[in-house]
Amino acid sequence: MLLGLMVLTVLIHLVDTLSYSVRLNSVKSGKFALSMSLFNIFVLVSRTANMFQAPLIGTLIGISIAKEIDPLKDIRLVIFSATIGTIIGILFIPTFLKLFAIAVNRLETKGSVPSIVVEALSVSNMKRMLKKTTKPRKKMFYSLRYREIPKRLLILNTVITAIYTIGVISAYYAAYFVDEEFLLAAAGSSGMINGVATILLTLLVDPQSAIITDQALRKKRPYGDVKALVVMLIGTKLLGTLIGQILIYPAAILIASFYK
Repeated sequence: MLLGLMVLTVLIHLVDTLSYSVRLNSVKSGKFALSMSLFNIFVLVSRTANMFQAPLIGTLIGISIAKEIDPLKDIRLVIFSATIGTIIGILFIPTFLKLFAIAVNRLETKGSVPSIVVEALSVSNMKRMLKKTTKPRKKMFYSLRYREIPKRLLILNTVITAIYTIGVISAYYAAYFVDEEFLLAAAGSSGMINGVATILLTLLVDPQSAIITDQALRKKRPYGDVKALVVMLIGTKLLGTLIGQILIYPAAILIASFYK
C-alpha cells in the first residue's frame, strides 16, 4: 500500500512539473489553445491519481491509529516521493517538449485526442518516441534573464507548492492526534486546505505567469524570459516539496488543535 501511494505521488508531481513546460511549447509554436487542450489530458491523469491518493493515505493513517504507531516516517517517504516526481519531471522536460510538439501538430491535423493516443501506443511510434529521448543540457540555464521574473511570484509558488504537497497528508495525519469523535472532521480538512492552495495559485501565481507568457507570444519580451520563468517556477516547486518535510508535523498539530 505504501509503495502504491508513493508511485501515485510520483505520478502526480511528475505531471505537475511537466505542466510548467507547456508554456515553452505554446510560445515557440504559437499554438497556445491547442497546447493547453492537449495538456488537459495529462492534467486529467494527475487529478485521477489524486482521487486515489486520499483513500490510500486514509488507510495508512487508519492502520497506524489502530496499531498506535506514529506514521510520520511513512508520511515523510510519501513527501519524498513528491520530490522524486518533480526531479523526474525536470529530467524528462526536454524529451517531453519534443514529443508534445509533435502531438500538438498531430492534433491540428487529426482534430481528435483519442486518435492521437491510439496512434502513440503503436509499437512503431513508441520506438520513435524512445529515439527522441533528450538529456537536459547545462547551457539551457545560462544567459537567462532571471532578474526579469518577479521575486514575489517565486516566493508565492514555493509556499503554495509546499501547502499543496502536504495538504491532504497533513489533514489525515492530524487525525492521529485527535480524539476518536473528531477523526473524520480532521481528515475532511484536506479538501479545504488544498482548496485554499488552489485559490491562491489561481489568483496570485497563474495571472503573473500568464502575463509573461502572453507578452512573449506577442513578441513584447524575449522567449528567454519564458524559459527563465519555467526554470524558476520548477525550481521553487522542487524547493516547496522539500519545505513540505519541515511543515508536515507542525501543520498536522495545527489542524489537530482546532478539534481539541
